[in-house]
Amino acid sequence: MAEAVSPRTDADGLLLAPGFVDWQVNGGGGVLFNGDPTPEGIAEIARAHAAFGTTAMTPTLITDAPEVTAAAADAISATKADCVVGVHFEGPHLSVARKGAHEARFIRPITTTDHALLSRGDLGRVIATVAPESAGPEDIAALAKANVLVSLGHTDTDYQTAMAAFDAGARAVTHLYNAMSPLSHRAPGLVGAALDRADVAVGLIADGHHVNAAALRLALRAKPAGFATLVTDAMPTVGVAGESFALNGRTVARRDGKLTLADGTLAGSDLDMASAVRFMVNEVGAPLEEALNMASLYPARLLRLEDRGRLTKGARADIVGLDDALRVRRVWIGAQEFDGAGDR
Repeated sequence: MAEAVSPRTDADGLLLAPGFVDWQVNGGGGVLFNGDPTPEGIAEIARAHAAFGTTAMTPTLITDAPEVTAAAADAISATKADCVVGVHFEGPHLSVARKGAHEARFIRPITTTDHALLSRGDLGRVIATVAPESAGPEDIAALAKANVLVSLGHTDTDYQTAMAAFDAGARAVTHLYNAMSPLSHRAPGLVGAALDRADVAVGLIADGHHVNAAALRLALRAKPAGFATLVTDAMPTVGVAGESFALNGRTVARRDGKLTLADGTLAGSDLDMASAVRFMVNEVGAPLEEALNMASLYPARLLRLEDRGRLTKGARADIVGLDDALRVRRVWIGAQEFDGAGDR
C-alpha cells in the first residue's frame, strides 16, 4: 500500500519552529479559567494563545473554592480543544505568607479529597503547584507516584525543606523568583534550592516585569540545558483589548503590559509565548535556538509529551512560522493550519 502524502505548503520564507508549549496559562481571549471553568471557556483560551504560536498548553486554575476546582477538572475532562494537554492547579495548597494575588481565604492544607481529584485519570498531564507549608513530603511522594507533576511555588520554605520536597518527588518550581523565599548568602531559600538542584526544572516569566533580565541570565547560567522553561502566566487580556478584569471579586488593572491589583501586587501577566521568546533574545541575550527550546522542547520534556516540541519524523505536526522579527505569522496544529494566526 502506498504511503499517504500530505499536501505541500509554501512557508513563504518563514522560520519554522516547533509549536510552543505553555504549562502556566490562566486565561486569554477575555476569558479567565477561574471565571469560566467550562469546555467553552477553555476553547477560547486555547484559541487566543494559538494565535501567538502556543500549540500545547495546560490551562491553569489559581487558588479558588473547592467547587470551582472540581468544575475545572470536569471541564478539562470534557474539553475537545486540540491544544489542551492537561491542567495546572496552582493552589490552593500554598503559603499565605507568599500568596501573591491568590486569595488567602481559599488557601488550605491538602486533603485526601484533593489527592483524589489530582490523581484522576481523565485529566491528561496534571501539574500541582504546592507549598511545603501545606503539602508535606508524604503528600508530594503520593502525588508523584500518581504521575502528578509537583511544582513548588508560593512558599516561604527554607532551602533544606525545599530540598526534602525535591527528594520526595517535586520536579519543578513555579515562576522562579516570584512569590517565594529569595536567595540570600546565609538563607538560600527556594530560589537557591531551585538553582542548586540540577534535576529540577523552573518556569520563567520573561515579560520584563516579573523578573529582571539579569536575573533571567543568572538562571540560564545556573540551570543545566533543558531545565529552564518559559511560561506566560497569562491572564484574560492576552489577545484582546481592555483595561481591567475581575479576579475573585477584585479588579486587576492593565497598564503598559503589566497587570496589578489595587495595592500594586502583580496578578499574572499580559504575556504571550512569542513575546517571551523575543524578550529572551532581544533583552536577555539568549541564543535564538535556546529561547525557542525554552518555549517548546524543554516544557514538552517536563510534561513528558514525547511527540511535541520537535520537528522530526514521528512527532506531531505542531509548527509555528516566525518572521525576521520573531512575530508569529502562521501556525499549524496537528498539521492543520490555524486560521487565527498573526501576532497582534
